[in-house]
Amino acid sequence: MPHVFEYALVRAVPRQERGEFMNVGAIVYSATLRFLRCRTHVDADRLRALDPALDLDVLRDALRSWSQACDGPGPMADSSPGQRFRWLTAPRSTIVQTSPTHTGLTDDPQGELDHLMRTQVLPPGDHP
Repeated sequence: MPHVFEYALVRAVPRQERGEFMNVGAIVYSATLRFLRCRTHVDADRLRALDPALDLDVLRDALRSWSQACDGPGPMADSSPGQRFRWLTAPRSTIVQTSPTHTGLTDDPQGELDHLMRTQVLPPGDHP
């Protein structure tokens, strides 16, 4: 029986004033399956096309924090997966933002995360 899941794309927004962004990851959450994962991929060349002065180390550090909030111990470890997902997908004005949250049904949330990475994040040809 399929389970409800939610997801959001993770976006790098190098220059807020231009409103340009690039998808750099995805977050998938399923309460019933107790699943919360974030995967990211930074394509430096494509991001530098948006902003040649972008500090990629700052972006990578921010994305590591997001992944840690989903996957590992850290300051948010005492929060429930649902609380962490809501915090991560809340609107913000920083270099890392998310798309609106979407929902669906799945038996395989990891497969959904893999699919989102393949179809929405990785450049064509960068995946099997």
